[in-house]
Amino acid sequence: MRGWHRLTEQQIRKAEAEGKLRGLEGEGKPLPYRPGDAFIDAGDAVGHRIMAEAGALPAEITLKRALDEARRAWGEETDPAEKKKKMAVIADLELRYAIAREARMKFLGP
Repeated sequence: MRGWHRLTEQQIRKAEAEGKLRGLEGEGKPLPYRPGDAFIDAGDAVGHRIMAEAGALPAEITLKRALDEARRAWGEETDPAEKKKKMAVIADLELRYAIAREARMKFLGP
């Protein structure tokens, strides 16, 4: 792992010396506010950001957004029968989200 970090740092320094890191989109601007990134690994956060900017989101992120929306809708519902239906949707999304998270963690390792 140490060699990987050293290689990465060398490539960054080389690109910097060659001026390849100048004039990039967003240069000189503050980083976007992403409070959710504080709760995940920095490498995962960068990967998710790159994929999101490219329009490709992993299933885990898509499911998390759907789960957040389902919870919001459940909280606003007043009819007990509809609330029960929305809870079933939440349970399904929670299960699928947990499966997606576990798959990612197994793929990436500890």
